[in-house]
Amino acid sequence: MVKVIGVRFRTAGKIYFFDPLKFDIKKGDNVIVETARGIEFGTVVGDPKEVENNKVIQPLKPVLRIATEKDKEQEASNKIKEREAFKICLEKIRKHKLEMKLIDAEYTFDNNKVLFYFTADGRIDFRELVKDLAAVFKTRIELRQIGVRDETKILGGIGICGRPLCCHTHLSEFIPVSIKMAKEQNLSLNPTKISGVCGRLMCCLKHEEETYEELNRKLPEVGDFVTADDGLKGEVQSVNVLRQLVKVIVEVNDEKEIHEYKVEQLRFKRKHNKNTKMDVSDAELKELEKLEKQEGKSKLNDN
Repeated sequence: MVKVIGVRFRTAGKIYFFDPLKFDIKKGDNVIVETARGIEFGTVVGDPKEVENNKVIQPLKPVLRIATEKDKEQEASNKIKEREAFKICLEKIRKHKLEMKLIDAEYTFDNNKVLFYFTADGRIDFRELVKDLAAVFKTRIELRQIGVRDETKILGGIGICGRPLCCHTHLSEFIPVSIKMAKEQNLSLNPTKISGVCGRLMCCLKHEEETYEELNRKLPEVGDFVTADDGLKGEVQSVNVLRQLVKVIVEVNDEKEIHEYKVEQLRFKRKHNKNTKMDVSDAELKELEKLEKQEGKSKLNDN
């Protein structure tokens, strides 16, 4: 076991482990650490803890110091400089007539490098742009192309639920999302209804996947034949997953009626490997397949 602290460098960013040494560090403290990018200013996301050695990337770098007031002032100054750098880079992009969308500008804490994040449909030849920027900022310049999910994570926004986006508030890393999750939750398979602000499948489809899988495991499928505890038999018309209720078409006195039962009142044998037909058009199906293929193609590297 090894003692570590978790540090973040941006809102909802990936958590990196560092050796706290003998510093009295607690959750919420700002610390100065050394990363692959140089000296960085980060925020501690939890009190020191012990983790297994195989969960730590060696060598484990130590905390250089707890951030002083001077360090905090420098970080605040960097944020102001980043806004100015963003404006300058936008002007240079227009000057060179490059087909790219600037998303963010970021200074490393020691001002050793300025990073510019952008999106574009394809590869961009930005060599002349880098030369121009280096002449202005007199430091190392890095342009990093990111995906639309990363763009949304940086910029933030409000989801269809009315709350701030998961990726911008608490989701450290993007998780694999599939159409199967939407089917499992009985959601509309219309691409516009299960896509997030970024245009990809919504991350929150993953949040309740395990719960729905467990609840669905107890239910019959639509079209299955069941026997109720009142002796009636029939075909399942619909199911309410959360309430665990099943509507069954039964025959009473030669007339068909719909009765609702709790799942505990039914006996049935689920059909295995049943191919549930998706009630979507060919165009929607192609769009869904496209969304699924695009999942996880790009990631924003915090450091």
